Amino acid sequence: MVNGIRQIWMLTAINFRRWRRSPQIWLAFGLGFVACFLLTNKTVVFAQSHQTVMQMFEPFIWTFGDAKSILLISLCLLLLFADMPSLGAEVPLILIRTTRRRWMAAQILYLALATVIFTVFLLCASCILCAQYGFPANKWSETAAILSYSALGQKIAVPAFIKVLELTYPYACTAHIFLLMLGYSMTLAGLMFLGNLLRTRLGMVFGIVFSGFGLFLNPDIISQWFQLSVYQSRSANILFGWLSPLNHATYYMHNFGYDNLPRLQNSYMIFAGISAILFILAFWRSKKYAFCFTGTED
Repeated sequence: MVNGIRQIWMLTAINFRRWRRSPQIWLAFGLGFVACFLLTNKTVVFAQSHQTVMQMFEPFIWTFGDAKSILLISLCLLLLFADMPSLGAEVPLILIRTTRRRWMAAQILYLALATVIFTVFLLCASCILCAQYGFPANKWSETAAILSYSALGQKIAVPAFIKVLELTYPYACTAHIFLLMLGYSMTLAGLMFLGNLLRTRLGMVFGIVFSGFGLFLNPDIISQWFQLSVYQSRSANILFGWLSPLNHATYYMHNFGYDNLPRLQNSYMIFAGISAILFILAFWRSKKYAFCFTGTED
């Protein structure tokens, strides 16, 4: 048992060792940082022009509490996990010295840890970019109040919502957004991983379809397409709030006590359940998977 756990951790470390020489990984993190800069810049410019300060997590909250921003970041995840499982020249030797089950467990552990690292990177990047105007106290800033209680937030496309300020605090809100992004990312990673086991490069197709599915189940888009009334738009908002994985990852698209949208606990359970199912299917598929290695011939 101890030897098996040790082998799983060693195999996971081998996957992380590839990061040093993988331009694909560096590109994913580079694009993630650029996305953070572009998405938080509107908040920074607003605080600078109005001479106000922000709570240090507010740029992350306003940026990644929005469905469109999460969708943009998911494109970076497509790069990060496009080649999983990794079938480099060292894998044939690894499979001789360990079991296929342990190797698969290491791939899944790598996906989970890489997703956590990437999400932490986004959180840290947004805090660093806005550090000049940030303070650490667990209370909303004057900038947040102005953006939420006036039309200025909508004017500069910053998703600051009154119910977020009135029903929670920055630290708790940041933790929930972090976990929702993590759940969405793990689901996307599991889907891509299973797709690549079913057929080479099918994981990328699954990832794009998954992201597109969430995009087109946006209540605002549906309302514009079908010219729904106010009552119909409200019903569509609730329906697609339950059906769309992207809406489940969006913080303000949840029930805070006075509507029928999914609660945060519901979204956590849905992401955890779907991820578990995908990884179980990946384990089952790995038993019949025909490995085809590259780079092993002279």
